Order: sequence, then structure tokens, then C-alpha cells
Amino acid sequence: MPSKNLHPPWPSGVVQAVADVLASTGWPGLSNAEITRLLVMVRVADVEAPNKRTRLWAALLNQQHHDQASNCIIRFTNESMAPGRFLQDQRRFDALRDGLTEALSLVGLRVNEQGKVARAAATATTLDEVARLAGRLRTELARRGVHPEVLRYCEEELLRKSLFHAVFEATKGVSERLRQMSGLSSDGAGLVDQCFGAGAGVPVVRINAYGTESEISEHRGFANLLRGIFGTFRNPPAHTPHAAAGWALTEPDALDLFSMLSLVHRRLDAATVRTGA
Repeated sequence: MPSKNLHPPWPSGVVQAVADVLASTGWPGLSNAEITRLLVMVRVADVEAPNKRTRLWAALLNQQHHDQASNCIIRFTNESMAPGRFLQDQRRFDALRDGLTEALSLVGLRVNEQGKVARAAATATTLDEVARLAGRLRTELARRGVHPEVLRYCEEELLRKSLFHAVFEATKGVSERLRQMSGLSSDGAGLVDQCFGAGAGVPVVRINAYGTESEISEHRGFANLLRGIFGTFRNPPAHTPHAAAGWALTEPDALDLFSMLSLVHRRLDAATVRTGA
């Protein structure tokens, strides 16, 4: 977008969304040092703030108010997304670009493959339209409040929009978490049996107090749920090539599975691990 033209100011919420993406905590967000350099480069006055997201939001919003135009935000975004900054980390570029495209869809814009703010095909007016225009599975996952442990194991697959592999890796992530919690080294249903079985008295991993009949029933049901997840979503793709398996997976199915895996991880958040297991 040519910088000589004055572009209308953006709503504060859109500016906040842009700042939340670019200054997100940890990867892929910009560091405080990067923000400092970029603000100087695009001649936007810095501000004092308790965190970098608020800092960037306030600096850009103040400059936009002063200019009565959103050009300063466009310049900052273009400079932040210059491809040369990501030669060693294209995944970071892709993650930031996708996040910015969600935010910018509310003002009819997007970030193109060259890292520049450009016109979008349409302007989103609802969250459903944001998800559709941005074309990201992660948009819907964020709206559903998917547990961070689910995304942790399939980040790259989601960036590549590979449902098949994202589901496979997210399901494997449950096994990995159980191994980390229990210190065991098995896998799949065998790992579930070792973690949640009561052959040695108290199970290695308990999702409740495991004292009453109702609690024991709930605990066993949770173990059966894990066995079902592994049998349905992990074992088939692990043992058969994708193309030959005839194993179809729709986006609604994947989203529902990710929600189920979130439930699993939330229960594991509160689980008790037997000392010395």
C-alpha cells in the first residue's frame, strides 16, 4: 500500500489485535529490543508501559491519533514483516503473518507473501468471517480455548494447514505428557494401562481422589477415553500410509478432537502422580 496516501484510522481494538500479535509473549513475538529499533525506524514515539504488548499498542495508537491516519501502523507492520528479517526462521514469519491477517481482516486488509499490508478480498465483520477470511484452523482453535499442550505438539503442522498430521502429532503429545508425568517409557494403550491401572494398588496417575466407587468409575472411564483416542486417531495413521489408508478426516472432526484433547490435558493438569512411580 503506498505510504504517500493517508489511510483512515483503525479502531482501537484492531490496533490492539495487531500489537497482541507482533508483541506476543515468547515465540513468535517481537522482543522489546526489536520493538525499540522498529519504532525508531518508522519514527513512532515510544511510551512507558507494563508490558510490550501494551507498549506497542499505546505507541501506535498515540501516533495514529496524532496523524489522524493509520499509516504509522502500516509502516511498522511492513517493517516488522520484511522477509529479510526471517531468512533463518520462516516459521516465525508464517505465524506472525497468519496472526496479523486475522486482525487486519477487520479493516479489509491482510499481509501478503512479501510481508506487506495489502487489500483483502473482503472485510470481516464477525469472528466467523475472520476465521473464514484468514483461512486458519488456529483461529477456531483459539476461539474454542484449546489447551496450550495441544498446540505445543502440532504447531508446525497447523502452520502448514495439515489436518492429518496435526491430529497425529497432537494425539502423540498426550502420550509424551503421560511419559513426562509418570517417568514411564511405554506408549499408547500400554502406557495408559501402566499409568491408570491399579494392579499395584494406587494408580501411578490419578485424575481424582480415587477413593469412592464413583471416583474409581470416573478414573477408569477416563482411561478408556484415552485408549479410544489412541486407537481411533493415532494407531491408524501410524500404521498405514495416508493415501492408502482411506482414513478421511474433516475439519469439524479435527476441531472436535482438539477440544477432546483439551479436556484430557485439563484433567491431567489437576492429576496426582504417585511419588516414586
